[in-house]
Amino acid sequence: MAVTDPIADFLTRIRNAQQAGHRIVEIPASKLKKRLTEILFDQGYILRYKFEDGVGQGKQGLIKIALKYDPITRKPVIRQLGRISKPGLRKYSRAGELPRIINGLGIAIVSTSRGVMTGKQAKAANVGGEVLCYVY
Repeated sequence: MAVTDPIADFLTRIRNAQQAGHRIVEIPASKLKKRLTEILFDQGYILRYKFEDGVGQGKQGLIKIALKYDPITRKPVIRQLGRISKPGLRKYSRAGELPRIINGLGIAIVSTSRGVMTGKQAKAANVGGEVLCYVY
C-alpha cells in the first residue's frame, strides 16, 4: 500500500515506537527521510541511526533509528512531533517569518531551495521554504 504522506508516516512511526517503549524503530528509507533522521540526530533527539540499503531488485532500504530516553525518568527525549505542512495544505514561510517552537527550545524542519534544514539554519542562511514539521 502506498503512503500518501511519507513525512507524517515517518513521524507517526517514531511517536508509536516511543509510546510502546521500543529502543529501535525501522522506517522505509527515502532521501528526505534520511535527511530528517540526520537533523534529529544532529539536534540530539535520537541516540543513533543506521541506513541500510535495499539489496536486490526494487528494494527501498531501511532507516534504523535508536530512540533516546532520559536515563532517570525513562521518558522519551522527543516530547512531541507534529506535521505542519500537509499534502492537502502546504505551509510556506519567508526567512524572517519561520516559526519559533517553544521559544527556541524545539526545532522546525524546513525544506528550502538549499536542502532540508532546521528553522534556525534557514534563518541564518536567509532562505524560506516549506515548513515540514516541528520537534521538541
